[in-house]
Amino acid sequence: MRLLILGGTWFLGRALGELALSAGWSVTTFNRGVSAADLPGVQVVHGDRERPEDLKRLAEHGPWEAVIDTIGYVPSQVLTAATALAPVVGRYVYVSSVNVYTGWPDEPLDDESPLFDCPPDADATFGADLGYAGQYGALKAGCENAVVQAVGQERAVVLRPGVILGPNEYVGRLTWWLTRAARGGQLLAPGPAERPIQPVDVRDVAAFALACVEDGKVHGSFNVTAPIGHATFAELVDTCVAVTGADTVPVWADPDWLVGRGVQQWTELPLWRTHRGVWTVDSSRAAAAGLACRPLRDTVSQTWAWMNGGGSPITGEGEAGRAADHGISAAQERELLRTWLQES
Repeated sequence: MRLLILGGTWFLGRALGELALSAGWSVTTFNRGVSAADLPGVQVVHGDRERPEDLKRLAEHGPWEAVIDTIGYVPSQVLTAATALAPVVGRYVYVSSVNVYTGWPDEPLDDESPLFDCPPDADATFGADLGYAGQYGALKAGCENAVVQAVGQERAVVLRPGVILGPNEYVGRLTWWLTRAARGGQLLAPGPAERPIQPVDVRDVAAFALACVEDGKVHGSFNVTAPIGHATFAELVDTCVAVTGADTVPVWADPDWLVGRGVQQWTELPLWRTHRGVWTVDSSRAAAAGLACRPLRDTVSQTWAWMNGGGSPITGEGEAGRAADHGISAAQERELLRTWLQES
């Protein structure tokens, strides 16, 4: 099996390459060669997807049974790349996001929920009036349309992950909780402890993507999350404490109280969000097609092992710098804990 990965150096792209290589596949990666090291064992083609001449040169390395696009964000760029690669790839797998749904994160979602409307040739300015999250979702929806226009519905596979966690994470969500748990002491945790969550392991996303490629007949769109109710926030926090071995005691604060104190959801306390739809994404279609999700405790423990083995969130420009945006300061956490314990 010959596979092309657009990206292939960070997180999901790296997991895809590692898993495909372990299965004996021939893997080519295409990226600019400036963000992270290329994966040993792959055929590397460096170039910029914004340059038609680079895409033409890439296509000359084909054909491939499939391409997996892990980095496409601007519809017009995805359309150009997919059009250039259409003659030399069998299937086109595009990694999208649950943000494409107009109802996320406020409403429960399934695979048929309404999507943002964005043309396949839109540029990066489309949807600027929607705010950051809305624009991101609209642009990803446009990218989905671009892939379908370029290769047709029967050759297009669209994956819509929610939150992806696991080794090599650079966003800074799980890695922040692990680092904080390892510091010990009283840990501010967002109640209720039993709040269901459904993050998916990066290796499970990779395995499902490769299964779709190998099947050769799978097409359409799939929500890619762990099942609803897969785990709880308490399981996340307690496992972080357990695997670090620290003398850490979670203190569960009322979510309305935290909101009232100005604590930023999703960033200052990563993965915490009070919106009712954020952790109610139905992924039963993907499960029926072969998505299997490991227990959250395995994701947490193996991420901690990676961090202790020399791994750390990638830092740098763009997406790789997002780890700095996550986590509450120690001083703010201490003050919030002091006030909560006095008032509760």
